[in-house]
Amino acid sequence: MDERPLVIAPSLLSCDFADLRGEVARVEEAGADWLHVDVMDGHFVPNLTLGPPVVERIHACAAVPLDVHLMISSPADYAGAFARAGASVLTFHIETTDSIAGAREVVGAFRAEGVETVGVALNPDGEIERVADLLEDVDLVLVMSVFPGFGGQVFLPEVLDKVRWLRERGWAGMIEMDGGLNAKTLPLCAAAGADVLVAGSAIFGAEDLAATVGGFRESGEQARNEESRVR
Repeated sequence: MDERPLVIAPSLLSCDFADLRGEVARVEEAGADWLHVDVMDGHFVPNLTLGPPVVERIHACAAVPLDVHLMISSPADYAGAFARAGASVLTFHIETTDSIAGAREVVGAFRAEGVETVGVALNPDGEIERVADLLEDVDLVLVMSVFPGFGGQVFLPEVLDKVRWLRERGWAGMIEMDGGLNAKTLPLCAAAGADVLVAGSAIFGAEDLAATVGGFRESGEQARNEESRVR
């Protein structure tokens, strides 16, 4: 049986930004473990979202950790700003660096600012081996199951092999999956070995948030326990 806690992280990209405080409270009451915050710069990805001032305000009204996903071209330059804004988890994309040495510089910048949990993300078309030499430096690997930039995309099941690759090689850190997770695809992610599960529209678009979050947790735990028994 998998003993790693299952983390449900609703993506605020799908919430009602006109009532951000209310949406944070609503999803926390529903059982969210983390709040996933997507930061896009219009350069690394073709969309703009929010910056440190908004993250700071989210942090001020949140009771659970902020999982800040940087989809920006120069993540090291903003390490301090997002750390001070309240990011408990701060993740950058390996695609923003041209070498493992460069990636380690980003990790070092995050660590120097006191970030609790440092993650590296990989796009769906990236080879998982690209992060292999960085595994000892990070706490979390975010396997994107859609191409970053917009919410509401369709899950790409072929990326599940990357999760399995990490677990088969003994990676004991956290594996996060983001993009297209719903009642059908979330259990697949958990069975493959992911333990941090991000869902946006599938949660915020539900009539009953608590039932949805609870159902995701139950189905995720059941799927990975069944997979453990098969192994």
